[in-house]
Amino acid sequence: MDWSQHFPAFAVAKAVSSTDALDNDHEHEHIQQISQQVAVADIGCGFGGLLFALAPKMPKTLILGLEIRTSVTEFVQEKAKALRNQNGDSGLYQNVSCIRANTMKFLPNFFKKGQLEKIFLCFPDPHFKARKHKARIVSTTLASEYAYVMRPGGNVYTITDVEDLHLWMTEHFEAHPSFERVSDEDIDNDECVRTMRTETEEGKKVERNNGTKYVVVFRRLEDPPWP
Repeated sequence: MDWSQHFPAFAVAKAVSSTDALDNDHEHEHIQQISQQVAVADIGCGFGGLLFALAPKMPKTLILGLEIRTSVTEFVQEKAKALRNQNGDSGLYQNVSCIRANTMKFLPNFFKKGQLEKIFLCFPDPHFKARKHKARIVSTTLASEYAYVMRPGGNVYTITDVEDLHLWMTEHFEAHPSFERVSDEDIDNDECVRTMRTETEEGKKVERNNGTKYVVVFRRLEDPPWP
C-alpha cells in the first residue's frame, strides 16, 4: 500500500523501491513511506461520522475507515480533503482517511501483524436470516483475523441496536482465546465508547427513534509463549 496518498502530511522524503511481482518486466515503482502506521480502523465506516469525531481527539494517530460502497468511500475521502483545507492552520484531520475495501475478504492485506490499537465495528449489517449469518462481520474466522492485526492490549469496539447481533458478536469474541471482555466500568470511562455511542450516523438515528444501543468491548490478549 502507498499510504502517503491517504496521509500526505505524514509522508517522509525517502522512497523505497518495490518490485511488482505481477509485472513480467520486473520494473520498479517508488512507494513513498509514511512516518507511522495506521493504528485505528473503523470497519464499515459509512459516511465517516466516527472517523471525523475521533480525528481531532487523536491528532497524532492515523485513523482509517474501510467501506465497501464506492460512492460512500468517495464521499468520506472528499470530506477529509475539505476538512484538511478548512483547518490548514491547525493541521487537523490530516490523520484521517478512507479506502474502499471488502474487509471480510482482505483485512490482512492492509495491516501487519500486531499493527492496530483499535478496531471499531459500529452498527454492522445484522443479516437477520440464519442462512445469511455467515455474512456477519464477526465470526470465528474473522475474530482470528482481528486478533492477527491487533497489538496486545488493543481493543475491538462493537455497537449495535440489534440485540441478537449483540449476543452473536459477544459469543464469538468470548469464545476466542485471543480476547477478553472489557469490564462495564472500563467501558464507561472510555472516551472512544462515548464518541462511538453518539457520533455515527446510525447511532444518531437510533437516538432519534429512542432505540437501545448495545455496546461490548474486547481486549486483545498477549499470545501465549511457545512451548
